[in-house]
Amino acid sequence: MKKVLVPLAAGFEELEAVTIIDLLRRANISVTVAGLHDGAITGSRGTRILPDEILDTSSSSDYDMIVLPGGLPGADNLNSDGRIHDLLKQMADGGRYIAAICAAPKVLATAGLLDNKEVTSFPGALSGVAAEGIHNTGMAIVIDGNVITSRGPGTAMDFSLELIQLLAGAETRQQVEQGLQR
Repeated sequence: MKKVLVPLAAGFEELEAVTIIDLLRRANISVTVAGLHDGAITGSRGTRILPDEILDTSSSSDYDMIVLPGGLPGADNLNSDGRIHDLLKQMADGGRYIAAICAAPKVLATAGLLDNKEVTSFPGALSGVAAEGIHNTGMAIVIDGNVITSRGPGTAMDFSLELIQLLAGAETRQQVEQGLQR
């Protein structure tokens, strides 16, 4: 079974986080929601989620993919946590998937993982971020090697379905999407 880590920080974008977690679990992908700190995490719109564990207990070798929800100040809180940067680098060095949506691609850029990559993000999220050769396409979803990025809350469902396809194949994606009655 494929395993995914979804770290949450205070101020996360609820629509993105819940959509990612829900759809991946519908695909029978094991999802671990890890909070930066112990206890419930409050999103940018006041929704509280109780993570499965604290980030300190997570090891990058346990996961096939890490997915960062965006939102502000959630993405900034992820970006200021050195553990997140370490996990991202370990995942990338191991050739595993790293994914981010909305404002969270700036976390990948700060970690040095978007150099010479095609990406997308919420408009303006990558402004002022130092990354060499980054090309922000503005598209809904961009896959460049093992890096997957998406634009924002409105793209969360398609982003999640794309992650399912990468991890579990087109047939599983189709089954999950069919059950959603889109």
